[in-house]
Amino acid sequence: MQYVVLGLDGLDSEAPDRRAKARPAHIAMGDRLLREGKLWFGAALLHDDGSMKGSTYIVNFASEEELQSWLNEEPYVLGDVWQDLTIHKSNTRDPWQFSHSQQWFENN
Repeated sequence: MQYVVLGLDGLDSEAPDRRAKARPAHIAMGDRLLREGKLWFGAALLHDDGSMKGSTYIVNFASEEELQSWLNEEPYVLGDVWQDLTIHKSNTRDPWQFSHSQQWFENN
């Protein structure tokens, strides 16, 4: 089952510091999920000034329990970075259609 995960950062003055502190572990976990085939897409969400305000992930887990297991270890959850978390079950039609080469993205 695929899930769309939207995590919005806190709005307090310490929020950017929490994100910066947790980011290396968050990226490492994302790399692991990519290798395992569980992370299909991830992106930072930005404010108008270009600063980060959150994240979106499309993930694929066998069960809601497996999804929750990831969330229980996710550095942005543990580090109180994502303070508004919304999760939707989804069904990505033909996910391979989004699999383009790096060159394709650089040229488009």
